[in-house]
Amino acid sequence: MRSDEEVIRLVNVSKRYYLSSSVYIDALINVNLTIRMGEIAIVMGPSGSGKTTLMNIMGTLDKPTSGRVIIDGVDVTDADEKYLSKFRLERLGFVFQQYNLISQLTALENVMLPMLLTGKYTKDEAREKARLLLDLVGVGEFANNRPSQLSGGQQQRVAIARALANDPSFIIMDEPTGSIDLASSYLILDLVKLLNKAIGVTFVIATHNMEVAAIGSRIIYLRGGRIVSESDLARIKEEFSKLRVDQLTVIKSYLRILDLEEKRLRRLGQDLGEIERRRDLVNSFIGST
Repeated sequence: MRSDEEVIRLVNVSKRYYLSSSVYIDALINVNLTIRMGEIAIVMGPSGSGKTTLMNIMGTLDKPTSGRVIIDGVDVTDADEKYLSKFRLERLGFVFQQYNLISQLTALENVMLPMLLTGKYTKDEAREKARLLLDLVGVGEFANNRPSQLSGGQQQRVAIARALANDPSFIIMDEPTGSIDLASSYLILDLVKLLNKAIGVTFVIATHNMEVAAIGSRIIYLRGGRIVSESDLARIKEEFSKLRVDQLTVIKSYLRILDLEEKRLRRLGQDLGEIERRRDLVNSFIGST
């Protein structure tokens, strides 16, 4: 694969979910998107924007209502689940917010499993590669621990090792730092950056987190099931900069609330410093407008 080669191409992809025969939700509308090898593509957007649906379609976990899904040059839109199951196993990697490790298996066995399922590795080959992958992500010493014996950050690194097991064309990560502490989040993000720069691993990451977004080579912003262009973002920003409330009415109401609170605090013999601070803040705002 050349570094500029497409790993994902979505052509006019739409997804409609029917709640009843006449009620439906358009989760994605006419999405055209290309992800190239070597990218860290960040998918962002408010709740209900279509992020999860987009990730599921790119990961062949869901099918579009219309449009085409092309992965590694293969049009998988109409493929049956038997084909897609094998396709996912051999070509795609997944890292979920909740890790999704198999609790009865050790870290080593969790990483071995996808290799063994392909039938392309002997047990010894899978074990040796799994150990190396766990070393790669910095949790080799915990190879024989089960998920319950690992911290959230350690489990997520095991999940990354598992995602790398079959040398996927790209790895889909859904809120990869959503369930771990800040220190572990930075370790995961450093690992993603290193895997991308040093090994060329392609990532597609859905997140609400600006720290995660900061490592991306590109941000894909979704709103109402559509990909928002830079010009659209500028228009939205301008639209939301307009004031839609009567600020004088709001300020007068708030000043009346402060008057009421002042009376209450005087009755209780309590300090009025906070009330005065808030009143000064409001008066300063009035003076600046």
